[in-house]
Amino acid sequence: MKTNKLTELPPPPSLIAALMAGFDAITRSIVLILFPVALDLLLWLGPHLNIGRLIDEYWRQVSALSELGAAESAEFFQSNQELWTFISENMNIMAVLRTYPVGIPSLMASRLPTSIPGGEPSVLYLASGISLVAVSVILTITGLVLGSLYYLGVAEAALSNEVSWLATLKTWPRVTVQVLLLALMFIVLFVAISIPASCMISALVLTGPTISRLAVLVMLAVLIWLIFPLVLSAHGIFVYGNNMFASVKKSLTLTRMTFPTTSLLFLAVVTISQGLDIVWRIPAEDSWFTLVGIFGHAFVTTGLLSATFIYYRNADRWVQRVQAYWSQLSSPQPKT
Repeated sequence: MKTNKLTELPPPPSLIAALMAGFDAITRSIVLILFPVALDLLLWLGPHLNIGRLIDEYWRQVSALSELGAAESAEFFQSNQELWTFISENMNIMAVLRTYPVGIPSLMASRLPTSIPGGEPSVLYLASGISLVAVSVILTITGLVLGSLYYLGVAEAALSNEVSWLATLKTWPRVTVQVLLLALMFIVLFVAISIPASCMISALVLTGPTISRLAVLVMLAVLIWLIFPLVLSAHGIFVYGNNMFASVKKSLTLTRMTFPTTSLLFLAVVTISQGLDIVWRIPAEDSWFTLVGIFGHAFVTTGLLSATFIYYRNADRWVQRVQAYWSQLSSPQPKT
């Protein structure tokens, strides 16, 4: 009797079906791609917030350290001079608007353009560390708030085939609070992991370059394995209106029970998005053809996000059916 029941176990959610349905949903609600388009246009053509003067001040302090005999500290900064120069010339703090785990996707946040068609963008310099921290916090919160609206719209388009902006705006404040709590949880988790991890890496460096590199790779693989169950932690907030804790709990359950398909989904998402980003970056940043890359990136990333919401809903339904199936299978059978 139990052997026959095993054949009734439903198949796991289809990855291909979710991807196709995700792009179909965005095609019907194409206005949603304006969120990433607007962010990329701001990071490309808008004013840039630069920290070059702060870095110049740090270099003056390094020179002072050299004169005072703090050779090790000065040598550390001087050995990374090329990195500091790149940050000084290219870093646009406005890129902080691209937030995680919820945020509007952006092509320009990783590209960090320094020129625009017809010249160079206007640059505003941050003059103090306090202003850098304050601006970064404000931009991060703004990115999470706007990202929550974007995620709400994409989730509704994916699951309801249309976006009711009035209902979405009413839900937006409550959802934003949960997103902020989720971001805070990730910050705490990052700090809790990074402190012991940095200590272990520092200790491994003393063992030699070959062993230390291998150990660091193993450590990174273990960290990815531990963090992966949280990849869907935000989806429950937007699909079911769950609070942060319930959404994280559901993510842990779903990824555990659908690990092969969920890992394939995110492998496909990363491969498609990163592979096409190579194409979107072909036009020079001072060419108007960059607009093609911006719109292409916006459509692809929004479609992929839509696909994850569809997959999440289907995976949750599958998990519920499987749990009900095993509950029924393990329950005592009535005697005939």
